Parts: sequence; C-alpha cells; structure tokens
Amino acid sequence: MGTKADRARIEKLIAPFRIDRPDEFRLADCDPAATDGIRDKAAAQERLDLGLAALFELQARLAAAETHGVVVVLQALDAAGKDGAIKHVMTGLNPQGVSVSSFKAPSHEELAHHFLWRTARELPRRGQFGIFNRSHYEEVLVVRVHPEFLAAQHLPHVKGDIWKRRFREINDWERMLADNGFPMVKIFLHLSKEEQKRRLLDRIDTPEKNWKFSMADVHERSHWDDYQNVYEDMLRHTSTEAAPWYVVPADHKWFTRVIVAEVLVATLMDLDPQYPVVSKAQRSELVEARDALEAT
Repeated sequence: MGTKADRARIEKLIAPFRIDRPDEFRLADCDPAATDGIRDKAAAQERLDLGLAALFELQARLAAAETHGVVVVLQALDAAGKDGAIKHVMTGLNPQGVSVSSFKAPSHEELAHHFLWRTARELPRRGQFGIFNRSHYEEVLVVRVHPEFLAAQHLPHVKGDIWKRRFREINDWERMLADNGFPMVKIFLHLSKEEQKRRLLDRIDTPEKNWKFSMADVHERSHWDDYQNVYEDMLRHTSTEAAPWYVVPADHKWFTRVIVAEVLVATLMDLDPQYPVVSKAQRSELVEARDALEAT
C-alpha cells in the first residue's frame, strides 16, 4: 500500500463524496442510502479490512515521523453513526496514537472564550490522530437553528452577517492548521429522515439500547428542514482546498465505515509519512548493540 496505483484507486473510490465545487453543491443531490455498488455487508467488510490494514501501516509511519497530526471531524444529525464509525474504523489503530473528543453544550468556561477555543485545546500532537465527535461546526449549525444560544456567548454588538464571519474564521483557522502540519479531515454523515426515525425507535424498543435514547433527539428532529438548510450552507461555505468536506451516505452503517476508512487512508497517503532515517552514528550503535546481544 502506498504506490501511485494504490493512491489512484483510493481517489477514485472517495472522489464522489468530496465537495470539490462548493458553489454547485446541493445536499438534496446526495443519496443517504447510496452504497456505491457494494452489494452487502460481507462485501463491505472485505473492502473495510483492506482499508484498515492500510490505515494501520500508515499510522505507524505517522507516529514515527512526528511531522503531522491529523484532525478528523465527524459531523452528523442524531443517530447517524458517529460513535460506530469511530469504534469500527479506529479499532485497528494503536490507541496510544488516537484521542477522541466529544463536544456537547459548551460549559461556562468555554462560553467565556472565542468559539474556536475549546476545539483548539483538543488538537492532537504531531504523530497522532485527533477525532472530533462534533466540533467547532456546532457554532454554525445548532446555534444557527437555535439563535437564542448566542445570548449565552456574551458577544459584543456584531455588524454584518455573523455566520459568514464565522465561516471565514473557520476557513482561516483550518488553513493555518494545514499549513503547519495538521490537516483536517471533515466528514458529514448524511442520514435520511426515515432511517433516523427507524434508529430512534430501535433505541426505544431494544432494552440494551435504551441508554442511548434522549428526548432531545426527538425535539431536534422537529427542526429537520432547518438543519438540512444550515448544513447545506455550512458545507458550501467551508469546503475548501485546504480542508474539503466529504458527504458520506449514512443509511447503511457498513458502507459509511468503508468510506470513512478510505478517506483517512487517502489523507495519510498524501502526507506520505516516512520512518526517520538512521544516522551513521546510530547505525554504528545498532551494530555494537547486536554484537553485545549475540555475545550474551
């Protein structure tokens, strides 16, 4: 894994889900039930296994090189499968090189800072993955659907469109991170309203899943159309060359995980991390160490 042919193959697989022309993007054109020709779970698992094997190899090189840190943003409506994607895609990685941060309603301390502050604190170190389960994008999504939340942020009087300003600030921040070795992989799990209803009902009907259910999910569902509109606007304004968005179909979890894994593989293949080159002095030490070990 890692040849030009491998990269071209992966690029062909993930290209349909990347937003390359934001001005022309329409969320309604994206099918949340698409499976890209994969027939069933078994076929998806075979492809996922290939992706996870490549990801494991590339993560080892990322950790050894310590030149880049990869930020993975997962955004979605409730029940879209963010937790499952983290569990199944990251399961084959070295846990020492992965941190997961979940962003819920901001605390009093977080509200006292700029909206990017709480996510900036959770950025990974070089050589690591940082997984964001929700992210700074909540500030142009849920806060936009519920503008009353802005009052708690004690903002000064703002002239102009606050959302366009925040889009600009986000794009500038992500560009700065990418320029400094911290690319951001942004994935929106696109779920249909019908599938969300089925999953929420399953949480009610299955005792082992009751703990997952929240009445807040039902309340937010009543704002479905509003969320579709703000997501589309956000995707159009923040999918950039430095940090493009991937809109991944989420009605079939087994397919979602395949594409998430392949997007991560493609990102690491582009970074092409390499094991550090051993100096002549270090090689001499290795030879000396081998001789000492073989003599014991």
